[in-house]
Amino acid sequence: MEVLLEEPEVSTRPHRGLTKKECTQHLMPIQDALYVVSGKWKLPIIIALRERNTRFSELQRAVTGITARVLSKELKDLEQNEFVVRKVYPTTPVTIEYELTAYSETLDAVIIALHDWGLQHRERILKRTERE
Repeated sequence: MEVLLEEPEVSTRPHRGLTKKECTQHLMPIQDALYVVSGKWKLPIIIALRERNTRFSELQRAVTGITARVLSKELKDLEQNEFVVRKVYPTTPVTIEYELTAYSETLDAVIIALHDWGLQHRERILKRTERE
């Protein structure tokens, strides 16, 4: 990334005028966050688990369109990033449930912000479409 051009002293964009190193440091946490929750399925899985702890097949039904293979991979990623815990119960047959960790609650503000922005964006696009 190249050095950004200087703006007037009063700017609503705090990233203006940053060096390449400062820009990278500014973007790194955003890249990390996107890496953890990126993709089509991670947030829908988390939202489905907010309803209740659930077994794999129930979770697959709740997240419409996800395949078993993808759900398995996404659950492992979410478990690795400490958002989900896998609980195994010694029943016959073995019962496995997935539940959210307390750490997953740190995503609440992100989910709400994405929801609100999504509504705002949808309205904007619909209004533009109506004008055309």
